Amino acid sequence: MQSAIEARAVGQRARSGQDTLRDVSLAIGHGELVGIIGSSGSGKTTLLDILSGLRAPSAGTVIRASGNVGYVPQDDIIHLALPLERTLRYAAALREVPPAAVGSVLSTLELTDRSLIPVGDLSGGERKRASIAVELLAAPTLFFLDEPTSGLDPARGAELMGTLRALAGNGTTVVLTTHNPLDAARCDTIVVLTGDGCLAFCGTPDAALGYFGVNTLEEVYERLRERRDEKPWRWGDGHIRSGEKGLGRAEPAAGAAPERATRGAATGALRPLRQWLLLTRRNAAILTRARLTLAILVGAPVMVLLMFVVLFRPGAFDPAHPSPETTVMIVFWLAFGGFFFGLTYGLLQICAEFGVLRRERFAGLSAAAYVLSKVAVLLPLLAVVDAAFLVVLRVLGRLPEAGDYGATFVTLLLSSAAALALGLLISAAVSEPSQATIALPMVSFPQVLFVGAILPVPVMAAVGRWISYLMTNRWTFEGLGHSLGVARLWATGASPLGPPLLASYGTTFARPAGEDWLILVAFTLAFLAATVFAVIRKTGSAVKAGSAAKTGLAVQAGRQAG
Repeated sequence: MQSAIEARAVGQRARSGQDTLRDVSLAIGHGELVGIIGSSGSGKTTLLDILSGLRAPSAGTVIRASGNVGYVPQDDIIHLALPLERTLRYAAALREVPPAAVGSVLSTLELTDRSLIPVGDLSGGERKRASIAVELLAAPTLFFLDEPTSGLDPARGAELMGTLRALAGNGTTVVLTTHNPLDAARCDTIVVLTGDGCLAFCGTPDAALGYFGVNTLEEVYERLRERRDEKPWRWGDGHIRSGEKGLGRAEPAAGAAPERATRGAATGALRPLRQWLLLTRRNAAILTRARLTLAILVGAPVMVLLMFVVLFRPGAFDPAHPSPETTVMIVFWLAFGGFFFGLTYGLLQICAEFGVLRRERFAGLSAAAYVLSKVAVLLPLLAVVDAAFLVVLRVLGRLPEAGDYGATFVTLLLSSAAALALGLLISAAVSEPSQATIALPMVSFPQVLFVGAILPVPVMAAVGRWISYLMTNRWTFEGLGHSLGVARLWATGASPLGPPLLASYGTTFARPAGEDWLILVAFTLAFLAATVFAVIRKTGSAVKAGSAAKTGLAVQAGRQAG
């Protein structure tokens, strides 16, 4: 009998050097429902990730049969703002599955009557089934779930296990991790891990009771604790002698011709373009439905605008009575406003949905299409905000009557674009939203100090001048100053502070705004490229796993654990 999955001497070593899995060998048959159990920290999720291909082992080999792979982590892997059916339709389109599959999956998981409800309004058990529904769209032959019943009451947990049992009955190999002995008892096979990541047992739940000499699966945990100080290989040797299925009994998975990965899968250069268009539509739909988020995005510029009105008096740019100190501060805070809007719009875009991103990358999503879809939705919104900002400030007399406002708008928008790209880069680099929030002041303060407004660049210390070259806001400040005619106003104004102050800024505002635009564009492209690279680096193993799973390849360790 051929196995659906076979692990041979699999080991995993953490970056700290500690082994989280040790020499695990097992085989899982087609259509089996398999539960991985063990104490906290025993390596259950690590083993699940390795068996699914989401993570490469440090040692050993995993062989999987060809076909689609589904993976449901503990966290939600779908956006919460959209109605369930619409969410599934976007997921189906991204996976290039016929739309008819959506209705079939909803029916299978008994969610048809909840299809018009936003995912965020579903109960915990319904959201779990919704996450499963996303993966079932592509009809996976291998299905992996991390703690699927976690947080559910016993009745809902039993319902979900019944659903998974039905999937296994239809030929899907289902592997899950669980802390619940009742879930384990409902499985065909259980895999028991010791606290140090060794295989203690692999076989039927009834056989496990005899092997461990206990009456219930709850007592297995107690037996593992009693023997936790034994040498790791004793458990494995004992189980090999027991002759239970799962260790060396099944034949290796055949390297047969792979099944079609996704129905109607697109290839070639147009696929990322189609993905970009699809994700852009989805992002726009999510944004319009997430009213609180939209209110914050619109409300932040309003608050900054009110501070402008309260802080600065009208007429600072009056040619007859200019106020050099006020004009330089208005130009600076205008530049910083564009930067701040763009940065805050981008900071939480990726890290807040990393679970969704990782799973969609596993399904073949282009990293560039994903990143550029964020820009496609947020940059037009920033353009509206920047334009409204300039119009209101001009009407209220905080900006000059004469000025190149076309160039001013372009400069401000490019500033917002560069900041948006920087925000996306930070969001892709951090692990969770709280880290992105902490990064906000760390990134903003240098953009205040080294821009050249509080202290002109020509009078900065040498190190400060070099740092200022890396500040996008410097080029925005200088471009805005040029298009708003600050240097001309200071040189011809009646204020005695004009010429001396102008002298301290040197040639700061003498360069054409077009040169500042080129610099801002270069920053934007560099930040976006770095963001794509960060997304690829964080999700690269998922993409490789998806490709390997669809072609039925063996995944072998790149290095051996010492």
